[in-house]
Amino acid sequence: MTRKKKKKSSNKISNLTNTILSILKKERNQSFNYKQIAAKLGVNDASSRNQIIKKLHALAAQKEIEEVERGKFKAIITAEYHTGILDLSHKGSGYIISDNFEDDVFIASNNINRALNGDEVEFYVYKRRKRGKIEGEITQVLKRAKSDYVGVIQVHSNYAFVIPDSNKMYKDIFVPINKINKAEDGDKVLVSLEDWPENADSPYGKVLQVLGKPGEHNTEIHAILAEYGLPYEFPHEVEEFANKLDTSITKEEIAKRRDMRDVLTFTIDPKDAKDFDDALSFQVLNNGLFEIGIHIADVSHYVQEGTILDDEAYERATSVYLVDRVVPMLPEVLSNNACSLRPHEEKYTFSAVFQINEKAEVKNQWFGRTVTYSDARFAYEEAQAIIESGSNNIPKEVSLTGKAYETTPEISQAVLKLDELAKIMRRKRMRDGAISFDKVEVKFNLDEHANPIGVFFKTSKDANHLIEEFMLLANKKVAEFVGKQSPKKTFIYRVHDEPDVSKLANLQGIVSKFGYKLNFKDRKTTTASLNNLLQEVVGKKEQNLVDTLTIRTMSKAEYTTHNIGHYGLAFDYYSHFTSPIRRYPDVIAHRLLQLYLDGGKSVNEDAYEDKCNHSSNMENLATKAERDSIKYMQIRFMEDHKNEEFVGVISGVTDWGIYVEIIDNKCEGMVSVRDIKDDHYVFDEAQYALVGKNTKNMYQLGDEVVVKVKNTDLVKKHLDFNLIGIKAE
Repeated sequence: MTRKKKKKSSNKISNLTNTILSILKKERNQSFNYKQIAAKLGVNDASSRNQIIKKLHALAAQKEIEEVERGKFKAIITAEYHTGILDLSHKGSGYIISDNFEDDVFIASNNINRALNGDEVEFYVYKRRKRGKIEGEITQVLKRAKSDYVGVIQVHSNYAFVIPDSNKMYKDIFVPINKINKAEDGDKVLVSLEDWPENADSPYGKVLQVLGKPGEHNTEIHAILAEYGLPYEFPHEVEEFANKLDTSITKEEIAKRRDMRDVLTFTIDPKDAKDFDDALSFQVLNNGLFEIGIHIADVSHYVQEGTILDDEAYERATSVYLVDRVVPMLPEVLSNNACSLRPHEEKYTFSAVFQINEKAEVKNQWFGRTVTYSDARFAYEEAQAIIESGSNNIPKEVSLTGKAYETTPEISQAVLKLDELAKIMRRKRMRDGAISFDKVEVKFNLDEHANPIGVFFKTSKDANHLIEEFMLLANKKVAEFVGKQSPKKTFIYRVHDEPDVSKLANLQGIVSKFGYKLNFKDRKTTTASLNNLLQEVVGKKEQNLVDTLTIRTMSKAEYTTHNIGHYGLAFDYYSHFTSPIRRYPDVIAHRLLQLYLDGGKSVNEDAYEDKCNHSSNMENLATKAERDSIKYMQIRFMEDHKNEEFVGVISGVTDWGIYVEIIDNKCEGMVSVRDIKDDHYVFDEAQYALVGKNTKNMYQLGDEVVVKVKNTDLVKKHLDFNLIGIKAE
């Protein structure tokens, strides 16, 4: 360590002008003498001190700094300071996203000044532009985005370093030997940043948790959760609290609710679902209308405000769906038992009940707490069989029991009528400008040790759309009911802004390579051409790429108390009401809806906006963890297929290589430009291609190529390919 410090201080002395300016600008409201600057630089020899004194007087003469009192100096500030969020690249440079600038501000790696990815920072911009880009320098970190990192520890005799997994963390973390928490050399650990001294090259941290040996399945899954600060078990006291809840159905409670136990009710869910948070009821009324109930688990009956159970659910804000497990928002006694609308059990529910005519128009609506009884449970595949055959026969291939059976005629007729009405509602949404995202989901067949033995793709069919349309109806109508009240009431909305124009233009540039045209003249032509694009690519080699790129052009949906409508669904009002077992915003929606049904006053908007922000942030982290777990499992799958050749589509092109997505299993890896040996290839941004300098060979976005696995890295979640060549026609 001593040698490192000496080397560091000599570097600082050799670059003294910038270093002194940086210190004075960073703490621009304070003045410093030469001793204080020497201390910050970690030097105390006479030669260094003399150089500092000389440099201070030279900078004062150049009017870069001023001597405010004898021997005390302060920076002369001419720049205007701004704040923003840093987005780091894996190369160490980054961009700041700031409300003050339309374009992102480029920050070179030597001007990052200890900021880390996602940090809120203060910065100023240079008057000059570099290659047309606005460029700036970070002056200070205002708020760290995160303090905990996952990495592999290297233990030395008196100290250790943690090498972070994330390629966006550009520094190893120094850990004093007394803070390694019994970690052994090579362990994967969770480390927390504690300090970053002025004279230290690396931040200092302490090991919070030893996760296990790198590459082991549970270690890597727990590492994914730890990287995003997501828990994987409940505190003992929360489990205990949940287990002591009275989950019985009582006469006293039934008396306070609308009793709908005699109405035909059933659930349709994925075949591997454990928590059934929604059920549909169906009956034909004497007036010829259909009464359709969307019954949602009454989570807020059990999860009361002010309890440790509610605090835990709020902190988690969402269940996390990893490839091999679900990390639930609520303990199992609630998520899989008391709140799960299991067949042949009475349950407390919160319901939206609609009277609907043959044209799928809502003629009457009712919201409130109910008690229901589910007559049957179906997997999507079983409901799909009813829709496709028009009968009540469930073949053994899709049956949950593995045996063919017949459901009741009443249920099959209800499913068929609900399907008919859902299709009318869906067509109307599309006419109104909704966008139809039916992205293919990658799923894995796992053996008993969670090893991936196969890949399959999950697509939405009529049965999925049936459930989706009625959930959308409930969410929309609940939001409308509160949103249209006068005086205005605070509520939690799920909003989705219009797409960014520059992102749409970028999408047009990419999809034109595949021969698709888009029309962005107005909202109607935009949504129509996006829907056409999404339909045209179905089943094509480029489908996954185009689906992904189109989703990226969209704004992020988020929770807020400020309703701006939902662009993607073409709804003026929309909320989340239908999944309170796995989403905390739905619990909030239930509580607020009941409050307003009871005639209560509006709640504090600012307090609920904070809850919305927290929920949006946690949803974002959960999505990243889910993506990482898929990537991890894809790499594990490819480890067993190292000697095979695969046909893939070039899904991305950069100056360092091409990304290739294998058509058969959607696994994406990278071919480094250094590994393409037949020529010197350069990146042509205009053509989204790597082009050979001599041969003019071109590897372009969308080209089909043949690749072979070069390297699989479970720890860094990297998959590297060797390029065999362009696929022969």
